[in-house]
Amino acid sequence: MFGFNFYLSYDWIYWTRPTGPPSALPSDMERSFVQTPHGKIELLCAKPSSSSTKATSANISVPVVVFAHGGMGCAWVWTPYMLYLAQHGVTSYAVSTRGHGESWHPTFLRMLYMTTKRDLGDDLLAGIKAVQTREGGGEVVLVGHSSGGGLSQFLVNEGDVKVKGLGLLGAVPGTGSFKVYYNWACFDPWFAIRMIFHGWHPNSPLSHPFLTRRAFFSEEYPEKDLLEFQRHLNHYESFWWPIGMMAPFVNARKLLGNILGWNGSSDRILIMAGSRDKLMTRDVQVHAAETYRSAVSDMVREKKLEADDASVRELEGEGGEDDSGQGVRLAWVPGAGHHVQNDVQWEVGAAKLLAWLKQL
Repeated sequence: MFGFNFYLSYDWIYWTRPTGPPSALPSDMERSFVQTPHGKIELLCAKPSSSSTKATSANISVPVVVFAHGGMGCAWVWTPYMLYLAQHGVTSYAVSTRGHGESWHPTFLRMLYMTTKRDLGDDLLAGIKAVQTREGGGEVVLVGHSSGGGLSQFLVNEGDVKVKGLGLLGAVPGTGSFKVYYNWACFDPWFAIRMIFHGWHPNSPLSHPFLTRRAFFSEEYPEKDLLEFQRHLNHYESFWWPIGMMAPFVNARKLLGNILGWNGSSDRILIMAGSRDKLMTRDVQVHAAETYRSAVSDMVREKKLEADDASVRELEGEGGEDDSGQGVRLAWVPGAGHHVQNDVQWEVGAAKLLAWLKQL
């Protein structure tokens, strides 16, 4: 009726909670659950093997990493990065907030209209605290993707958690996400009309593998991987999560004060995105980096922060026009789409994440 690109499909539209056994994990990962007042939250873990050559020879001391997924995602999306870090001697965890992955699922209406970013933030916070308890109580490095990057900034900004480093991968900017959804509407002009046909279901923009590829991946992403990714999308998403991030929700100076370890040389914030990300485009990421760099410079001048306030410099050997300055590292994964941790170029991003972790 509306042409090939309309893709009006109901195959991936769900109105009820998922059923069946938990999804399988690689043998090198383990799943546990964190009990919260509302239900159990999924927590995945990947630790270095004592027999791993890379782990035993790396001889590095890197803080534990906690990963936060984005909208329609779950802890599973971090599998490639988690296994990569474990092979290089780094322990990492990933949290699935309510309604995602194997965590407890609210009903359809409760998830859509009564679940806020504060609720999801509490789930992520419960996961972080559980990790701290298991790993001896120290601060973690928090790495969030897309809306999970926004959620990570929200928690640090509110002072709910202090971190040793903050990684923002294709993340919603703390200055607000209006431009992000404008970008989505530009490459998917049927967005709003399709949602009407789908009864305003939040899965509508990703209701067909073609739509998911176009929004999240490069054209090179294999069909079999795309279908597996599609199967891990949650059944329905909270409307209040993205709406709660449309307007500015972070005070850069306040957030910086809750990141520990400023010592004049290291980059405490990583902003990384795929060069073909159609949502968190280059201008969005550059603006995010400039916002934090400006705040760092102001706080250094006021002697409220000890950090290197030198001009931004290009990072040699990193490729993709990466640069560093004022405690913020801006990196690119050439050719990758929005889901840098799952696209075919994922290992390039994983290596850049590891390099950032090593210099903390």
